[in-house]
Amino acid sequence: MIRRLSIAVACLLAASCGSAAPPSVAQAPAPTIFAEGSPEHLASWGMVHVDHGVLRVNDGALPYALQAPLFSDYAQKLRTLWVPSGEAIPYAEEGVLNLPVGSVLTKTFYYPEGEGGAVLAQAPQDSAAIDLSTARLIETRVLVHREAGWQALTYVWNEAETDAILQRAGARETLHLIRADGSAEDFIYTVPNVTQCAACHAPNATTRTLQPLGPRVPNLNRTYPYADGTANQLDRLVQHGWLAGAPHSFAEAPRTVAWTDEAAPVEARARAYLDGNCAHCHNAVGPADTSGLMLEASAPFGRATGLCKLPVAAGAGTGNHRFDIVPGEPDQSVLIYRLQSEDPAVMMPEIGRAVTHREGVALLEAWIESMAGGCS
Repeated sequence: MIRRLSIAVACLLAASCGSAAPPSVAQAPAPTIFAEGSPEHLASWGMVHVDHGVLRVNDGALPYALQAPLFSDYAQKLRTLWVPSGEAIPYAEEGVLNLPVGSVLTKTFYYPEGEGGAVLAQAPQDSAAIDLSTARLIETRVLVHREAGWQALTYVWNEAETDAILQRAGARETLHLIRADGSAEDFIYTVPNVTQCAACHAPNATTRTLQPLGPRVPNLNRTYPYADGTANQLDRLVQHGWLAGAPHSFAEAPRTVAWTDEAAPVEARARAYLDGNCAHCHNAVGPADTSGLMLEASAPFGRATGLCKLPVAAGAGTGNHRFDIVPGEPDQSVLIYRLQSEDPAVMMPEIGRAVTHREGVALLEAWIESMAGGCS
């Protein structure tokens, strides 16, 4: 398998291109915190390891999934969480959970692999064990909570899929994507550099403070197929002693609607999709606050959430459409135009994708088509 990987700045940093060997698979370390510095090898964090051709979650780390995950060019994601001994996360039903100092999150991006090294666009799968004979590892992102705050690090997997090396400068890789309908296209997958991580993980444009996005009670209130059986993720956090002050049951706890749940109302699914993919910028204090478009699922639907709202900017970004959302007319809505586009000067989100998420766009089109009325 020939991989076309170009590191944005090759071996400029000793931490990125050192010669030290990764930890032995037979001695996969337990999860740990590096209070300072950044290990060259992903394995040093003790969160995941490769064992006989399978990527596994290390003992002590906890895999998890989200109800409303961010779309990333159809990449599958294996997420892990670790909280240091003696620490716990205060239970809170609103906002991102306040993980204590020393906590580590990882997110491994990979694709099911087809013939000739093509990557396949498939529905997200929940699994803490990835068979590398049928999957292609791309990168693993680490978020570590240090005394000074959260820090983001990116590790790129080698061609043999045995090791992932720190790459502060990011990377670009050309992939051949085959969609579910058999259509195919080439695109450039971008591994973010350290600065680009803040484009999503700094949802407050004033403080620019990095933080996790997904670990919220409503987003975690779902089941996961653990190795010892399926269980609610919040229950599992309690069992680990990692969630303090939680209720005895999460049956009444808030839960984000999964946008893929066809039994749920189309509006709830669409709002959940926009929340997961857009609200980290489109919120009252976010990088896109000047747009006036607020896309958090908790915001009342109306002018501020796009209904008959005039876009702040004109020109190419609007496609000459007058309103962000025109009831009954998705083809006349700026929202759909920008989500469909693959032009870097037009597309939304501005970073994190290179191809159109057709299934997500189709959901939003159905939602807008279901709306009555129009814009005067």
